[in-house]
Amino acid sequence: MFSTIKSKLYNFFKLILPSSYSELGVFTFFILSYGILGWYIALDYRIIFDSRIPWDAYFSFDNKAIVMTGGSFERHPLSYYFFNWIREIALYISDGKMNAVFRLTLAWFSNLAVSLSILQVFKYLKNIIKLPNYISVLIILFFGVFSTNILLSFTPENFTYTLFLLTLFNHYAAIKIKNNKKIPTISLALAGITIGGLTITNIAKVFIPVAFEKDLFKNWKKIGNAVLRVTLTCVCFILLYLNRINFKYENILNKTNEQYEKFSNVKNTSTWDMIFSYFFGGNILFSDFIIRNKHNMKGFHFKALLMDVYSSWIPYFFITILITLICWSYFKNFKNKLVQIVMISFFLDIIIHCVMKFGLHTSFIYGGHFVFVYPLLIGWLFHVYRFSPKAQSFLIATFSILFTYLATNNYTRMNDFFWFLNQYYQ
Repeated sequence: MFSTIKSKLYNFFKLILPSSYSELGVFTFFILSYGILGWYIALDYRIIFDSRIPWDAYFSFDNKAIVMTGGSFERHPLSYYFFNWIREIALYISDGKMNAVFRLTLAWFSNLAVSLSILQVFKYLKNIIKLPNYISVLIILFFGVFSTNILLSFTPENFTYTLFLLTLFNHYAAIKIKNNKKIPTISLALAGITIGGLTITNIAKVFIPVAFEKDLFKNWKKIGNAVLRVTLTCVCFILLYLNRINFKYENILNKTNEQYEKFSNVKNTSTWDMIFSYFFGGNILFSDFIIRNKHNMKGFHFKALLMDVYSSWIPYFFITILITLICWSYFKNFKNKLVQIVMISFFLDIIIHCVMKFGLHTSFIYGGHFVFVYPLLIGWLFHVYRFSPKAQSFLIATFSILFTYLATNNYTRMNDFFWFLNQYYQ
């Protein structure tokens, strides 16, 4: 019994933490890079957490509201409990004060979550797709400078931890599917509760890999077992959710309708431009910034930084190339179960934000739900052409150019972000 528990704990930490020199190098590089950025922002500026500003200080993130309450229960049903721990640990380290040390602690929690997320993607590229290290590093550097990862690396938000949990579960599920094993009930339930608890719509993504377990639809016993595992996960999640709201289930529908109306009726910007500039683009390539006057509904006025649509043809061209490569990878790997799992998960977000238009005008903040799909599908594209040196060279050259433009653009926009901080948040 003891040896079994010891083995499970060993495998758990081996899955989460670096287990080779290359993985340690990737993790160390990003935790130091993001850590320096977060350290500077937390100590010199008050934007990470300002008790007067509950939401929207930069790019519609709800920093204070999330830290204090975990967010609205209808969208983030169990995050209240998670952020209670985060907040209390940060207050303990800062001696009960919501000061620079408090902000720094929040930033380092975010940094750790994002760095571990990038590590999970690297592990997937290296261990699941079996890419050479130099290609995996190229892809992971490209992924590392995505706008979503940069922002979430110092932002205390649900999306920060959702990114980690989703990358971790995708990697774990890929290991199981690749080895023709089923996902255990406890693992599925924990994934459903944690991932769905932080953002309720993401719980559907937990069940996608189950549908791709070996010979599932050829054996009624296996189908029954899968249905039982999914049902138990749903029951556990629903009971915890209802307990969170004191079993006043009618509040869920009322609040959900309110949120949908609030975040789905947007004017002034065309739908296609929001899809390109915000959903597909803003999570990767910073667009232009605009400053707005905001207030906290209690008399305090402040400046907020938001993303505008792209103003040049170059970002649209960049995003078009990237989407084309992603689609190319999907069609070339169409019969691959692991690719289907990743892509179906992505389709769920496309339906929610682009079809149903929920939060489409601020979809650049939802990147933690799906942005990891890009490096994984890019990795599978390299895998398809592993025996074609010319195709490999073309892909390496293409992504080197894309990476150069992405890094240059996002570095320039982060300079604009710091100008905003210097003007209004010192």
